[in-house]
Amino acid sequence: MTAASRIPRRSNAWLLPAAAASVLLSLLAAVFLGVVDVPAADVVSVLTGAGSPEAHSIIFEIRLPRIVTGMLAGIQLAVAGLILQTITRNPLADPSLIGVSQGATLTVTLFLLFTVYIFDPGSNTVAELPVAWLPLAGMVGGMAAGGIIYLLAFRLELSPLRITLCGIAIGAVLHAIAIGLIAGWGSARIEIILEWISGSLYARTWDHALFLLPFTVAGLAVLPLIYRPLVLLQFDAPVARSFGLSYRRQFSVLLLVSCALAASAVGVVGPIVFVGLVVPHLARFLAGRHFALILPMTVALGAVIVTLGDLAGRLAGGAEEVPIGVITALAGVPVLLALLRKTP
Repeated sequence: MTAASRIPRRSNAWLLPAAAASVLLSLLAAVFLGVVDVPAADVVSVLTGAGSPEAHSIIFEIRLPRIVTGMLAGIQLAVAGLILQTITRNPLADPSLIGVSQGATLTVTLFLLFTVYIFDPGSNTVAELPVAWLPLAGMVGGMAAGGIIYLLAFRLELSPLRITLCGIAIGAVLHAIAIGLIAGWGSARIEIILEWISGSLYARTWDHALFLLPFTVAGLAVLPLIYRPLVLLQFDAPVARSFGLSYRRQFSVLLLVSCALAASAVGVVGPIVFVGLVVPHLARFLAGRHFALILPMTVALGAVIVTLGDLAGRLAGGAEEVPIGVITALAGVPVLLALLRKTP
């Protein structure tokens, strides 16, 4: 038994170093490659403190901010998806399941509608829109949607099934209202909303990264504390309670953590689809049943997939870049189908 128990540990020993290496390699690829062709020697010079002002501006003011923002958002969406799939015991759970993405979409639409269309009807360009407030507006809406679903499920005796059903119903209503507002707004004023809804890292700055950083740090810091409850919440409530777990309280705490991570990420980059759904499945496929490995693999893969997806969108679209949400949607479906075929 002892020898057998060591085999999985040896066979999985390469995962964490490989995950760390993949994060570093994806970061370097996104820094060195882009729409503007910056010679590798110039990139190295900039990273070492020299280089031309033009190269410095491209690397430190355009590429690195969006890369860091994307990595932080990817980590948060992936971890939020893993938590939701675990506590709801639903392999198809992601931030849209609890209405976070739809709530954020609705509040961003309402925010722009009232601040631009009603109070400043002459503003038709992206530059004139109050985009600096979009992350906060989206986060507030996402958290509010998650809170509504939690309260409804709580009144109906909180359970994973009811969370799922409430999330689907409320999310559909919020999404329908947002699309109705967008359709009735007028084509001259919806460019930024359509870009945000598609999920995009375009024009993301260090301010966006700094907005996300506290949520990412807090989310990673709390993972060791929620590890045991997260493992036990994979089981039915009676089984979890038999191990001394306060089921309702821990379920609520983990749901709150997931909502906060997802809402803040969606508020900054929009609803990037399939990250919260596919990344946990990919982490489980690589790590097997070792939940202690699934968590760090989810963190690393979330950062890598968003970084490489954004890079692919930049290179494929050129000056008119393809939003990362489109890339993750196109790549997510075949990846998910392949993983499902290999999962018993």
